[in-house]
Amino acid sequence: MTGMTSSLPRKIRRFGRDRRGVSAVEFAFIAPVMIGLYLGCAEISDGVAADRKVSLIAGTLANLTAQATTLLPADMTNIFNASGAIMAPYNAANLTMTVTCLSIDANKNATVKWSVAQSGTVKTGSFTVPPALDIPNTQLIYSEVAYAYTPIVGYTISGTLTLSDHMYMSPRITTPVYNGIACT
Repeated sequence: MTGMTSSLPRKIRRFGRDRRGVSAVEFAFIAPVMIGLYLGCAEISDGVAADRKVSLIAGTLANLTAQATTLLPADMTNIFNASGAIMAPYNAANLTMTVTCLSIDANKNATVKWSVAQSGTVKTGSFTVPPALDIPNTQLIYSEVAYAYTPIVGYTISGTLTLSDHMYMSPRITTPVYNGIACT
């Protein structure tokens, strides 16, 4: 009976000095953190890439519209399709785009003259323009883009995120006329 009790402290000391398996225990502690960091970095970089594409689309919409002199509905469809192609490899079906022509009168009141949207809402009535762009007797092309981004891994935490951007641009040659509606 005493032989059994005297060997117990010896076994405990031997177990405390045993270093086999230490790296496995350390790996078990560190692995979830490392996997979380890897997936988090992948999610963030994917989200930043999608947000960057949304900004590029806003600029492209305004730029292509500002270069035109006369636009028909088919021309705007082509501009929307060309701009939406920038979103690849992301799903362009989650994209809403709006192009609006604004006229600013002598009193610096901006008014929507025409607006075209793809999966979005057209603008009407008066419009607030940033003070730096509020120049009397001018016109502006305003583009607005929104994208419903669903993270690959983190969708259970954040759900769908709305990425959006907008762009103001001066007409290049002359103010574009859309479907017979002038912007002056």
